[in-house]
Amino acid sequence: MFKRFFVYFDKYRKYLILSIICVALEAMFELIIPMIMADIIDVGIANQDKNYILTKSFVMVMLSLVSLSLGVLYARFAARAGQGFGAELRKAEYKKVQSFSFSNMDHFSMPSLITRLTNDVTILQNAVCTGIRPLVRGPMLMIMALSMALMMSAKLTLVFLIAMPVLAVCLFFILRKLGPMYGKMQKILDKVNSIVQENLIAIRTVKSYVKGGSECKKFSDVNETFRESSEIAFHYAVLNMPCFQLIMYATIICILWFGGNLVHVGSLKVGKLTGFLSYVLQILNSLMMISNVFLLLSRSTASAERIFEVLDEPEGMADGIQGRAVENGSIDFEHVYFKYQETAKEYVLSDICLHIDAGETVGIIGGTGSAKSSLVQLIPRLYDVTSGSLKIDGRDVKEYPIAHLRDAIGMVLQKNTLFSGTIRDNLKWGNENATQKELDWACHIACVDEFLGRMPEGYETDLGQGGVNVSGGQKQRLCIARALLKRPKVLILDDSTSAVDTDTDLKIRRRLSENLKGTTKIIITQRISSIEDADLIVVLDDGKISDVGTHKELLMRDPVYQDIYEFQRRGAAV
Repeated sequence: MFKRFFVYFDKYRKYLILSIICVALEAMFELIIPMIMADIIDVGIANQDKNYILTKSFVMVMLSLVSLSLGVLYARFAARAGQGFGAELRKAEYKKVQSFSFSNMDHFSMPSLITRLTNDVTILQNAVCTGIRPLVRGPMLMIMALSMALMMSAKLTLVFLIAMPVLAVCLFFILRKLGPMYGKMQKILDKVNSIVQENLIAIRTVKSYVKGGSECKKFSDVNETFRESSEIAFHYAVLNMPCFQLIMYATIICILWFGGNLVHVGSLKVGKLTGFLSYVLQILNSLMMISNVFLLLSRSTASAERIFEVLDEPEGMADGIQGRAVENGSIDFEHVYFKYQETAKEYVLSDICLHIDAGETVGIIGGTGSAKSSLVQLIPRLYDVTSGSLKIDGRDVKEYPIAHLRDAIGMVLQKNTLFSGTIRDNLKWGNENATQKELDWACHIACVDEFLGRMPEGYETDLGQGGVNVSGGQKQRLCIARALLKRPKVLILDDSTSAVDTDTDLKIRRRLSENLKGTTKIIITQRISSIEDADLIVVLDDGKISDVGTHKELLMRDPVYQDIYEFQRRGAAV
């Protein structure tokens, strides 16, 4: 699994290698110090040779300073490698999410994706920053210190060779429990983020219904669940330290006991016993480092799996043939069936057959849940048809490059979205190179100019996060203007004038008709008055086409359209 992450170190590989070299050299210099200390005791102090003691002491100090400098350099290089790795991984994951189709997005909840892009990546990033040192230093110290200890006393080495398997068994049982717990923690964190996101998005509704208390209770419950799962996981994690200390102190006592006997009978010198103890402590310390690495990897593995679920998500849509372009905007639905999930029992849309000529204005109407939005979302391939075919200019939409297809289709969704920034910034989403004349043209057609003059700074007025500084109707008009700047071949308005008054709605439709004669216009609405002048009206009922015709034709023969018309007429009369 972790081999796959190496590609994200490409730009920072030199820092990774330098950090590993620094750790290795630091460990080597530290391992020499106990040997020098043993010589000072057995030679310098035994022979009362002050020059020897001072020389060796100076060497020890120099080795310590070099080791310290290497430690500082390691910290710098590891930080660059870890932070760079995290940035590249986050970038790759975000790029993958941007390539998702709507069907891909349906596989993940929004809070879960946010957690995978932030918290999970941070865990792996920190694992690199803090894990390189013990990962390299631990095994190196253990092997080299074990070799040095064997050279000093093979008999005493047997003591901690017995201790190592005991520690390994303890670590095995701890990790066996921890792995699933870390995965569970991240899933509960998804729920915490879900509640926070939902509450902040709907904060006005929460305030208006005075539901702050119940929302706090909901958050408190899931937060408490997260705390409990975290506590249980860390209770097992901290068992590593007492197990290690118990084994370490038991080993030291045994070595002092057996080593003291060897010194007593004259088969081992005091200096060598002191040096041997230093190596034993280093070996045990290296084992502790290795065990911490395993704990770190256990948590990192849970996050890595979640990240790979995003990166390995199969592409929902294959790109079309480069060079193919939408020229006119005629649309053909040929026996189209569609459902959001392959496992769903029923189709959302069934046997849709419809021809729309280029430049026509088509209205789509139907009751709530009749799949009006689902129908038009198939045109720019926000979803792919389940069976049948959908063609633009006589070619299947799958033959067009996705980026070009979506650029040729201007779509104003039912749920309007504006971004932080100025009015100009938001409008230029439609065309980043739009001139002032083009901005004025789009704003005039969408009736934005009616309120733009009243804005404090005109086009430079800041809309705030999500467009909080404008009304619902103003949002809709800005979104229409943004779509017009694309100069689309097909314009889809998905109930995008529901928040404006009927006079403004009429103005927008007239201006669209006058200024976009060659553009195919599809208008989804709940108001018959918005589409009665359309060239063609499509009546949807429960995912099927009930009838297609003009306003007069449908009034004569389609019962669904007649019911909607009569209901709205009675409402207008009242």
